[in-house]
Amino acid sequence: MILGATPRFDDLEVGAIVAKADLTVTRGDLVRYAGASGDLNPIHFNDAVAAEVGLPGVLAHGMLTAGLALQTVVDWIADPSAVVSYETRFTRPVVVDPLTGADLTVSAKVARLDEVERTARIDVTVSSGGQTVLGKTQAHIKLPA
Repeated sequence: MILGATPRFDDLEVGAIVAKADLTVTRGDLVRYAGASGDLNPIHFNDAVAAEVGLPGVLAHGMLTAGLALQTVVDWIADPSAVVSYETRFTRPVVVDPLTGADLTVSAKVARLDEVERTARIDVTVSSGGQTVLGKTQAHIKLPA
């Protein structure tokens, strides 16, 4: 496959890992995301508030984590319009250290191919600190033959 080229449906195989990414989310990322999304909940930037409500630290926005996971798939398919649907469940918080941030590991695997619709279900695994942080994360994509 040519780098940056949209993969072809006929080249996909169930079980194949098609994309991986190791990412770091920083406190600066949280500030930028809060400004862009309008989610100014202080648990995403204020250690004292996070501790006051019983959290282990400042948390990444769930939608930021979900968006970074989907971006890994979009980078692979090179065509965001190929994403038909996307779903996830938030299973664990991502604690963002003030100095080192939070490391995320994203892996995307072909889980199902629909020959009639020419769509693929891509299961995405996202972990931080050795624990899965998103559950049942699936992107459905439609690719050229």
